[in-house]
Amino acid sequence: MTATIKILLVDDHPLVRDGLRARLEAMPQFEVVAEAGGAAEALEQAAQCEVDLVLMDINMRGTNGIEATAQFKQAFPRIAVLILSMHDKLEYVSQAIQAGARGYVLKDAPGKDIVVAIETVMSGGIYYSAALARQLAQPHTQDNQLTSREHEVLRHIANGESNKQIARALDLSVRTVETHRLNIKRKLGIEGQAELIRFAVQHVQ
Repeated sequence: MTATIKILLVDDHPLVRDGLRARLEAMPQFEVVAEAGGAAEALEQAAQCEVDLVLMDINMRGTNGIEATAQFKQAFPRIAVLILSMHDKLEYVSQAIQAGARGYVLKDAPGKDIVVAIETVMSGGIYYSAALARQLAQPHTQDNQLTSREHEVLRHIANGESNKQIARALDLSVRTVETHRLNIKRKLGIEGQAELIRFAVQHVQ
């Protein structure tokens, strides 16, 4: 990636922002153009500065990061939002993706994860910290996680099988397999088939 990625940091802890700024600006491909301690200030900064990506915390006084993400996507649909949070609950991940976030990184993840996450999101992909991706890929019954059947379909996708092959293996119709694929992509916040295959290969055992 050759163009500099202009970043807005949103976190209500100045020390956290200072640490993030130092880490990001050590990379020549990143430029932190603004900071904000809350949603309203962040929206003001985005209106005044050229911003490519918002690095957003969830726990903030007043409007939380998930609500702020939804506000950002409505006001500035071009700007990507990446959540950086200490919370590893999948309900937060699901809500953030539904609000329009393009990724979710845990604050205790390795430093390189933030770099990879930003570059993945700015390339049009979705990024989850590895621990979250593994949880998301496991079969569960909650709405924001995959069902056992969806997990089976994802496992076959990881093996490189077509819808017709998956349908034959699971004794389903091709249309049912297509529906499962759509539901999996919706729950994981994934758009394209290539991205779904990549997720399946990386995170399904």
